Amino acid sequence: MRTIKINYILTAVISIITLAACKKSFVDIQPEGQFVEETFYKDKDQAYWALVGVYDPLRKNSGGFENMLALLNSGSDDHYCGGGNATDGNQLQTFSTYTITSNLMAPSYWNDPYQGIYRANNLLLKMPAIPAMDDTLKNRYAAEAKALRAFYYFNLVRMFKNIPLVLEPLTLKTLHDPEQVKPEQIYAQIEKDLTEAIPVLPVKVATSESGRFTKGAAMALLGKVYLYENKNTLAVQQLVEVNGPTPGAASPLGYRLLGKFDSLWIPANKFNAESILEETHSAGGNSDWGFWGSGKDEGNTANVQAGPRSYERLDNSAPDLASGWSFMVFTQNFYDFIKNDPRKDATLMDLKVLQTQGHIKYVSGYLNTGYFLNKFLPRKDDVSKGAGASELNYRQDTYIIRLADTYLMEAEALGGTGARAQALLDAVRDRVGLPHVPVTIDAIKNERRAELAGEGHRWFDLVRWGDAPTVLGGRGFVKGKHEIFPIPFTETQGTKIKQNPLYN
Repeated sequence: MRTIKINYILTAVISIITLAACKKSFVDIQPEGQFVEETFYKDKDQAYWALVGVYDPLRKNSGGFENMLALLNSGSDDHYCGGGNATDGNQLQTFSTYTITSNLMAPSYWNDPYQGIYRANNLLLKMPAIPAMDDTLKNRYAAEAKALRAFYYFNLVRMFKNIPLVLEPLTLKTLHDPEQVKPEQIYAQIEKDLTEAIPVLPVKVATSESGRFTKGAAMALLGKVYLYENKNTLAVQQLVEVNGPTPGAASPLGYRLLGKFDSLWIPANKFNAESILEETHSAGGNSDWGFWGSGKDEGNTANVQAGPRSYERLDNSAPDLASGWSFMVFTQNFYDFIKNDPRKDATLMDLKVLQTQGHIKYVSGYLNTGYFLNKFLPRKDDVSKGAGASELNYRQDTYIIRLADTYLMEAEALGGTGARAQALLDAVRDRVGLPHVPVTIDAIKNERRAELAGEGHRWFDLVRWGDAPTVLGGRGFVKGKHEIFPIPFTETQGTKIKQNPLYN
């Protein structure tokens, strides 16, 4: 969701000070001809690049090894972590088995969102004084900064629950001062930011601005926030505007379900009519190992993570895949759940049966089931021909929120009952040719599992429904502990941040 033709040019804000709120240390970069804070924010161009910096941490969804998809999928009942062995990607492995500790929790899951929050705070502070910048443009940039700040806080509060609320840029003097506040305060700020942003954001953006926040994206996010707070009436008010009066038809905001479920996963099909909030990637960034995961890389790492190890195509009937690292493999339980669903083949690729039939060869990874995440498998025709490491330059975008998701969220917020909820559920099933079933909360849960598999929603869904202890208990999930993550150890050293309960 960051394309404004962004190209990860981390001038300005990142060169100023790469400062993550509540962090004990920071990177002091010598300017060497680049901008520093005292001489920045002088015109609309500099404000634009500051806004680019606020967007940049959205790459966390599927960029770098420590991305949200890999983490959240690893901990759900639909996936095993996979990889090469039991310690490959140790943080992912220990989250998958619920043995994760504060020492194993990657600091980037805390630092990256707070970096986005810091940049948003700084831009909001500096914006009013920027000369020769139209007020309409200032208001739009401020609305985008608020929507992004809300998004980053939403991820933080869902993951860690007990977090600081920082609304002004931190300085060397105040760097260690922030203290955790009640989650209700975080949610109140998220609501405030989004409700202030929505009236200002555009309904649509130009093609050259694809990836920027729109009114619909902010409304969908606010509806989701309300759903997580059990404010169902408010959630419905937002989501019905996004979904439109007639489920299955185009909404007034321009959203509609794509005719074919399979087409959602074509890498070139970016910013389609079903996409509401999208994380963007590029094959043209020349991402390489020297700066992979630093924020400058533009490729989709989830692609190479999901690919089979040492893949070899033995005949032309086999899929032409690139090799990968065999993470996020599906469980047998998920295969049994999805095997008769029309979305199965677009969602899951059974390489075990292809290998048995002699069409392919690949090396089995850790806990290999043969069931790979087809939505994000790396294709040979998608391998970058440019500079950098080919496996780090996949261009496929990932959806943070899409219309089928908001249909099902609204149906859930309606209590899983009534004609409107039934129509929303029916529209999702109609798209793939499934017969209608009576709408209930359980039917909506099952539909979310099938429709959104592998997209990073399942773990959060299980936790908010209260189903995680039952569904994930066999994996080691402990009620009252594992609904949230441990705060990275480094964040509790020399600060006022206290570790989450039951973690060491």
